[in-house]
Amino acid sequence: MTRTPPVKASSLTWRWRRNSLRRHSDVVEAWLVLVIWLLVVAAGVLAGVLVVRAVGSAFSAQAARAHSVPAVLTGHAAGTGAITGGYDDGRVWAAVRWTGADGAVHTGRAKVSPKAPAGTRVTVWTDGKGRVVPAPATGAEVALQEALACALVAPPVAAAVWGTGWVARNRLIRRRMAEWGEEWKQIGPQWGNLSGGRG
Repeated sequence: MTRTPPVKASSLTWRWRRNSLRRHSDVVEAWLVLVIWLLVVAAGVLAGVLVVRAVGSAFSAQAARAHSVPAVLTGHAAGTGAITGGYDDGRVWAAVRWTGADGAVHTGRAKVSPKAPAGTRVTVWTDGKGRVVPAPATGAEVALQEALACALVAPPVAAAVWGTGWVARNRLIRRRMAEWGEEWKQIGPQWGNLSGGRG
């Protein structure tokens, strides 16, 4: 079984050292690759930070609009609720009544424990207009949503930057190949004469 020899660092960095084979386009390509990877990392990090801030701000604004108020059940809660999906917490919808900050009595529907009897005291969350709203997300829920949003946004942004750099590098390589072709048209016949027609 043959083993592939390890790639030496010197073979990866030859474009940075002075040597007779290095061309200007080799130096440009080396700098281009370095800049591309720096931009990929920076774009991914920046996109992640921005999306985390946006998600955090959205949850903070939602929490600022919600207010907890004590309420009571106006009727018996159902025994079990319909399972609606993976986020179902087992609670059921029931009619509730509460007194708003303005002293007016409000009614609505809120999620409560199954089989709770009428008159059970519960806490509901309302907005500035007295409508029932979902409870604000906890710190752990916000952190999870921020992490998921970051994982969904940062990689595509970094990939887009890498793809743009890849296109630019390929254009540089095609240009170098074209230059080599033009040089070979001039040097090729001379090389054939020097090698006795065998080259």
